[in-house]
Order: sequence, then C-alpha cells, then structure tokens
Amino acid sequence: MIQLGKVQNLEVLRLTSVGAYIGEAPDPLAVFSKQASANSSSLTGITDVLLPSNEIKSPLKAGDTVRAFVYLDSEDRPIASLKEPALTIGSIASLEVSDVNRNGAFLEWGFPKQLFLPFKEQTAKPVPGDHVLVTLYVDRSKRLCATMRLYKCLRLDSEYKASDRVRGTVYEIDGRHGAYIAVDNLFSGMIPTKELVRELKVGDVLSLRVSRVLEDGKLELSMREPGYLQIHIDCDFIINELKKAPGGFLPYNDASGAATVKERFKISKNSFKRAIGHLMKENKIEITEKGIRLILKQ
Repeated sequence: MIQLGKVQNLEVLRLTSVGAYIGEAPDPLAVFSKQASANSSSLTGITDVLLPSNEIKSPLKAGDTVRAFVYLDSEDRPIASLKEPALTIGSIASLEVSDVNRNGAFLEWGFPKQLFLPFKEQTAKPVPGDHVLVTLYVDRSKRLCATMRLYKCLRLDSEYKASDRVRGTVYEIDGRHGAYIAVDNLFSGMIPTKELVRELKVGDVLSLRVSRVLEDGKLELSMREPGYLQIHIDCDFIINELKKAPGGFLPYNDASGAATVKERFKISKNSFKRAIGHLMKENKIEITEKGIRLILKQ
C-alpha cells in the first residue's frame, strides 16, 4: 500500500503531461500482514499518486522505480515528491513556526503546504520564528500533522552510560516529575525535579550529564557535575555572591529553608550546606546565626 508521510519505493505506472503517476512497486520478498494493511498511514483505496513534472529531474519511463515521499497538497490530495523530507512518520526534527492561530501553529517543512501543529499537540505555546521539536503523525481525518509530544517515539537503545556527557532538547516540562529531554533528538531522557537547578523552557538545548541509565533504557540526566566536582563550582559561586554583597554578608545559613536556598543560589539545601561547610573549613567564610560572611584576607 502507498504510505502517507513516509519515503517509499514506488513504480512509475504511466506518464502524462502533468507528470508521472506512481504506485506500489512490486516486491516479491514483501510479506503483508493484516496489521500492516491496517496501518494508519496507508492510503486505503488509492493505487497511484501524481509525481508532478517539476519534481522530475531526469527522464522516467513506465516500470521505473523511484524513491518518493507522499504527502497531501493544499486540497488534501495525495501527491508525491522526490525531495528529501525534513520529517517523516517516526522521525523527529526541529521546524520553524511560520504562523499561529487559535487552533494551532503552522510549520515550515520544505513543501508548499505548511505542516499543521494542533493546539492539543503543543507542550508549550510557540510564536512565529520559534523552532519546535516535533514528530509526524496521521490524524483521524487522514491528514498529516505534527506533535510536540515525543515521549512514545523516542528510542530506549542508546549506548550512553552513567557519567557520559550528552546534548538534548527540552520537549516537555512536568511540574511534578521534571523536564523531559530528547537526547540527540533521538533518545528518551529526563531531568528529575530535584536536579532542576534553574528554570527551563520547552526548546532549550542543554549539555547534560547522564546520572544513571534506568532499566527500561531511559536516561536520567543532571544539570550538575558529580558531587566531588560540583562542590567547587558551588563554593566559587557562593564566594562570588558574597563579594558582590554589601559588607560581604548574605543572610543565609544552614538553618535557611530549602526553597529559599534554591531560589537564591539555584542549588539544593544539602549542596548549600556542604559548600558553606567546606568554605568554613578553608577559613574563607564565617557562619553566624544571621548568615554567612566573607573573611577578608589581611
């Protein structure tokens, strides 16, 4: 069957003045199951699609096989292209937002008809000029649409291991669980809420550390370095903040609330306590009932 939203081998059935009509290429090795024939991307009842003349760069004849992408034109008719698509069903790509309305957003993806991103498939509200990470699906009306909800299409078979550095894009944020990350725009990852040291937004691209690989293959990620390295980063930050503060004093100590500490220093209460304890042992600060004070060298 001809598949909507996919690159596939199709046979040239006949040539016309407007282009070539192409259909499913015979494949003696193919085994078609009932499940495959019921695929949501299959164009049921359609045996050929037009490959317009402006797509044909070299002569074709009946019986030739072409590798084509099938999408819908402005009148929702299936049409073929020999261009390499920016996005296919099952893949992920970052696309630019060209316009928005109350129903959704419209994305540029290299074809005359822009790709629709429905409002219900958005994990954040994009504006024109934004780039959003999306995958492609066929909706109930047999139209190609984009979704920012990537959880189910991200892979679980990465070769990353604990302590590896990775690069990923924030595609969804959950207040209870944390930030969901598409690592390499391919693999499933998450920064737990406890590891969120600063506010993030959907679309942020981050350099992260793999803290552990879960049993199902998902990557648990951290924005912070391992403890033995991070303590020096935290200490340097606190010292710099004290240098900027009037009199080298800040009204925070190990009795300060966890939320207060995180808001002011962007680290957990435990990390803060470890850092100021380390600084006190190095005789760089003093801890009082009212806060911490920088010790100025004479």
